[in-house]
This record gives sequence, C-alpha cells and structure tokens, in this order.
Amino acid sequence: MTVQNDLTDYYEFLQINQNADTETIEKVFRMLAKRYHPDNSSTGDVEKFKMIMEAYRVLSDPEKRAAYDLKYPEIQRQKWQFHISISEDSNGDDEKKIRRDILAAVYTTRRKNVNDAGLGTWHLEKLLGFPQQVMEFEIWYLKEKRWIERTESGKFAITVDGVDIVEQDKIIAQNVKLIPVLEGV
Repeated sequence: MTVQNDLTDYYEFLQINQNADTETIEKVFRMLAKRYHPDNSSTGDVEKFKMIMEAYRVLSDPEKRAAYDLKYPEIQRQKWQFHISISEDSNGDDEKKIRRDILAAVYTTRRKNVNDAGLGTWHLEKLLGFPQQVMEFEIWYLKEKRWIERTESGKFAITVDGVDIVEQDKIIAQNVKLIPVLEGV
C-alpha cells in the first residue's frame, strides 16, 4: 500500500517551510520518526511513520526535491481549492464575498479537523487569492462579530456563532479536499 497521493504536501506533513535547509529537514524527520515509530508504545503510528519516511525520502534527495518543487505550486493550488456556493447573490458586494469566503474556509477547516481547526493568514491568502492587506478589515470585522477567533497557535478558526452564520446564510463549501486523506489516519 502506498500512502502518497497527488495532493501530498510533504512540507506541511513534516511541518517545515519550503525553504528549509537539509539540516532542518533531517532534525524534523528524526523527531517525527521517533514520535511515530511503530515501536513507540505511546505515540507510534504506522501510517504516519510511512508518510514521514516518504516525505523525507523525497525532500532529502536534491533531485527528487527539485522535481517535487516544480509541481509544488500545483499541489498547493489543488490542495486548497474549493468551490463556494452562496444561496443568494451578494449584489456585487466584494467585502461581503471576502467575509463569506473566509467563513467558508475556516468552517471547512473546522469540519475537516475539529481539534486542529485553524488557518493562518498565509493559508487564507493562498486559498482565497487576496493579499493580507485586503483581508485585514474583513478579519477584524469577523473577529469583532465573534464569528472567528484567533487560536493559541495564532491561526483563525470559526466559532459556534460563525457556524450559525454559515448555516443561516447557506454558505456551503463543496468538493473540499483541504488535507490529503491517508488510510488509517
């Protein structure tokens, strides 16, 4: 069985930046391999261990990493792509659309993983295609309404009130694939 699929983000899986040097990749790999090794009785996870091994195999080899980096922008685009359906036309109100897009993104993230439900500003920028400066007001507005909140990790997550707004306004995210699905995870 293979754990890789076309949307596998090895950088995210190893929790490293795309610009990480070889030494950083090695350190993170060793730490995660130790944590998820099947022989570790408290945190061992065979599937995660296989994924860590595959990510390390690709990112530690300069040729394989270069080939992976060429397709990485497409991996990112596909991974975060989703379609938002809004039941009523927003009458061209761009700010409302940005707020709805942000709500749909954090709602979808919460639905995918209720315990790790945040999106950082960088991910929102990549996902929605708006620079941070455009979203600052909308994020402020959503926070003041208590529809989103900043988590302990500094990411934005939807609140219960935000979920109610998403459901009330029928903002529905379809065909979402935010996180590659791995068997046994």
